[in-house]
Amino acid sequence: MKEIKFVDVGEGITEGHVQKWLVKDGDKVKEDEAIAQVETDKAVVNVPSPIDGTVRIMAPEGSTLHVGDTVAYIGTPAELAAGGKAQPAAQKQQAAQPARAVQAAAPMAAKKEIMATPSVRKMAHDLNVDISQVIGTGPNGRVIENDIRSFAGKGTVQQKPVVKFSESLESQHKGDIERIPMSQTRKAIARNMELSWTIPRAVSMDLIDATDLFNRVQKEKDAVMKEHNVKLTFLPFIIKATIEALKEYPNFNASYDHEKLEIIRKNYYNIGIAAEAPDGLKVIVIKDADKKSILKIAQELAELGQKVRDQTITIEEMKDSSFTITNIGSLGGGFLSVPMINYPDVAILGVHMIKDTPIVKNGAVAVGKVLPISMSFDHRVVDGAEAVHFGNALKKYIEDLDYLEISE
Repeated sequence: MKEIKFVDVGEGITEGHVQKWLVKDGDKVKEDEAIAQVETDKAVVNVPSPIDGTVRIMAPEGSTLHVGDTVAYIGTPAELAAGGKAQPAAQKQQAAQPARAVQAAAPMAAKKEIMATPSVRKMAHDLNVDISQVIGTGPNGRVIENDIRSFAGKGTVQQKPVVKFSESLESQHKGDIERIPMSQTRKAIARNMELSWTIPRAVSMDLIDATDLFNRVQKEKDAVMKEHNVKLTFLPFIIKATIEALKEYPNFNASYDHEKLEIIRKNYYNIGIAAEAPDGLKVIVIKDADKKSILKIAQELAELGQKVRDQTITIEEMKDSSFTITNIGSLGGGFLSVPMINYPDVAILGVHMIKDTPIVKNGAVAVGKVLPISMSFDHRVVDGAEAVHFGNALKKYIEDLDYLEISE
């Protein structure tokens, strides 16, 4: 008999949600057959059966799983019967636990978890501050440097607020309300946005003459669809132009190491693309995009976009971005925006809808296709002047597409 547990899949994922069982309790299943779908912070993943056998479901649909929780057992009917009357995960939460388990859990419950980086802990040590007494104001209660400085300056233990946050919210509601539990994806988005907001950012905006880009796509799209069955859009060209600009200004293709005070330049170009999904925003990643043709990028965008809509996208297909683009124009709106940086990237580029706009060419006013762009960037790593230079480089490559071939 095999026990199927919710395992650590990496990427900091510790919790899952049983979205759907693909088999019924007592069904016979084959090895590697998908038996359940579990929603994690990043994606919906299939849980396969490790062996042929009969399934006993331990975690019903809608239940929450933590790493190590039992999802199901697979075995012969005799093995399942001999294994005892195991309770499903949802019932275990209310059932009495063995004495040993209770004894093991007791000291853990008493211990306060302190979230802080080594540099913050060192600051607390140097200032003779008991970090366990400090109330963290960072994401998810993380203790940050300002908390240590504030505590050291007061010289006394911080006082917790008398009114809890949830109670404060309740006092504001005077009418009928509805509380909606957040999905795993929505929780992940909330945590990532909190992380993003800790980045000291600035924004650079510009307008690009995209007349040649517009005409190029109009000229090529029918042939690409006929020969390759791929929809050609502006985005693959923008991705390739962005990569060329990143090569000139590599600090934007980087991460920031807060503890070591180092810029981590990435010598690869994994371009993240923000994608709308039924359960919330996801970021698909075109790996090694600098080595791929316009056609190949268009194909991958279509394939990954469909997986997002079908909720079959994998964690591997959404990790390791080095720079992110959010294509606001594809949604049909927006003139300029301030996109949120996709942590731990250093910058994110927002591209908006190409519109007919008056432009000046050779001293005369004409109607041109104008692409508004906006880039949020980490001001610890790059300054405004460098952002302007990056924008000028991007403008240069988008306005002159002769260096690009559809297929290579």
